[in-house]
Amino acid sequence: MNLLFLMTDQHRVDTLGCYGNPQVATPNLDRLAATGTRFDRFYTPTAICTPARASLLTGQAPFRHKLLANHERNVGYLEDLAEDAFTFPAALAERDYQLGLVGKWHVGTHRNAASYGFEGPDLPGWHNPVDHPDYLAYLKERDLPPYRITDPVRGTTPNGNPGNLLAARLQQPVEATFEYYLATRAIELLEKYAADGRPFYLATHFFGPHLPYLLPDSYYDLYDPELVELPASIAETFEGKPPVQRNYSAHWTFDTMPLEVTRKLIAVYWGYVTLVDEQVGRILTRLDELGLEDDTSVFFTADHGEFTGAHRLHDKGPAMYEDIYRIPGIVRVPGQKPQVRREFVSLTDCTATILELAGCDPEPATDSRSLLPLVCGEHPDWPEELLAEFHGHHFPYPQRMLRDSRYKLVVNPDSVNELYDLESDPHELSNRYPDPELESVRLRLMRRLYDLLRERGDNFHHWMTSMYDIGASDYDPTLSSFESPSSSEVSPP
Repeated sequence: MNLLFLMTDQHRVDTLGCYGNPQVATPNLDRLAATGTRFDRFYTPTAICTPARASLLTGQAPFRHKLLANHERNVGYLEDLAEDAFTFPAALAERDYQLGLVGKWHVGTHRNAASYGFEGPDLPGWHNPVDHPDYLAYLKERDLPPYRITDPVRGTTPNGNPGNLLAARLQQPVEATFEYYLATRAIELLEKYAADGRPFYLATHFFGPHLPYLLPDSYYDLYDPELVELPASIAETFEGKPPVQRNYSAHWTFDTMPLEVTRKLIAVYWGYVTLVDEQVGRILTRLDELGLEDDTSVFFTADHGEFTGAHRLHDKGPAMYEDIYRIPGIVRVPGQKPQVRREFVSLTDCTATILELAGCDPEPATDSRSLLPLVCGEHPDWPEELLAEFHGHHFPYPQRMLRDSRYKLVVNPDSVNELYDLESDPHELSNRYPDPELESVRLRLMRRLYDLLRERGDNFHHWMTSMYDIGASDYDPTLSSFESPSSSEVSPP
């Protein structure tokens, strides 16, 4: 079984037609969803690039693989996986798979994709490396103009400095964009692998639609801002919320720009999504032309979502809202019927799925469950909740989240905890954690989260042992033997 893995970066699930957006043109991804399994509750294990991508590579939760932050904003965490860490490409290589990865790597600094057996241009960093020699050679070979932007969009930071770049006009034709270049290089590898005849795993990791949104005019102006309905959570007041959220809104300069700018930014983001969809379409079309459709399983997902003004925020960060934790997830396996599944599944579950499709043992992917039973239309015993974690971006900020079919609990050790009723408050505007009416829900979720963390071996649970109502402790939280039945009976000298 060949494996084609298509991944975007910072992609809102509600920008795809197959997930209910009537405005944004995503015909290629919609067609993929219509011929495969679309997961409606597909989540990232953590809404930050490097830890999420490391979880995909290893099948492990971030606390276990220990890559906890992007190196560009690192505050002392590890920057590379342990040398003996299990990774799925090593298992595939043992099965004589050809391994290719075109696009964003962002899993460590000292070891790149080639270190794990992938071929393809080495493209480091968090955003399109437009000065990369291979990209420059691509432009030169095709007599295409170099990268140049105009009309930058920025707000103003609390200290009066210019804010992060949010968008700009790209003075290049579509064929010169980094997204088009990535699809072209992926197609070249696809053709090479098809000619070889051995099974392959080929990943294309687009850097977009991550901000800043840098697009040619035809995509920058593709959607009328008047069509944009602002997120309901733009009414966020941060009342009863962790103060860091208000600070993060200021960091991303939201209130220094008129709402018309936010509306335009969302429209430009939509244009970016359509640009990426077109490049996905080029790859899928070539797959069909090469006669590989019936022998190739196709995945589409993202590393995490994006705020685009929701909760008066941009980018992602220390707020475990659906906007950045729920992501698109589509899996098409030849011979399986199209369907929509409602189980809670994770990006990390792709690892065991890849391994099983390749005939490898999925057990080493410790925190991953194969999605194949779901894709095959079965109804296995499946968890009715989802666990996620966060460790910081720009600064350490540990969080754990438990989400079930109706409620979400977020534990913030250095701040107020959060509890949302997603049935009555789908936009997560009202923190119900102190609400006496939801006391039983709070206690149930807190105890369930505590038990899950202990089962996993996530030491975050030690804080919960003493600070929250989790019932009587059944272990010595000092992790010592200072006290024992025998020693307590001995009188002091």
